[in-house]
Amino acid sequence: MAFLLFVVAAILSVIGMATDNDTLFDISWVAWLLGLLLAIRAWRQHRKYGTPERLMAAAQGGDLKALRSIALIAKIQGNLDEAERLFRLGVERKDPESMWEMGRLVEARDGLAASEPWFRMAGEHGHFAAKLFFRRGHALNRDGDNPL
Repeated sequence: MAFLLFVVAAILSVIGMATDNDTLFDISWVAWLLGLLLAIRAWRQHRKYGTPERLMAAAQGGDLKALRSIALIAKIQGNLDEAERLFRLGVERKDPESMWEMGRLVEARDGLAASEPWFRMAGEHGHFAAKLFFRRGHALNRDGDNPL
């Protein structure tokens, strides 16, 4: 949204200056300001946790994104058992991203066929990439007999 406001502000600024229209130029400043505020808000939300301790506290408080982040860190560090345990907690809470990541974990360990139930579950819960796996001719629906 911030990017869109920046584009609109730039267009209004150029048109306002080119046509010597003070009203458009003034409106462009409002769009620039709103875009900047939205960009700052997005940046702050991106750095929501800040420290590993706050990330852990958020995960323990039920924040699914924090839980998934800790699981991904465990996966990257090679602690696959801990990653699986944490992804399963997310799956129990009906988190499509955790279902997807669980499918990726199982796929890496046991192959694509073994990960099919996890990708199916993610797709059924609205995960876009998982849904693609079950389109006719794709990874888990090559012949069209295994749709989502």
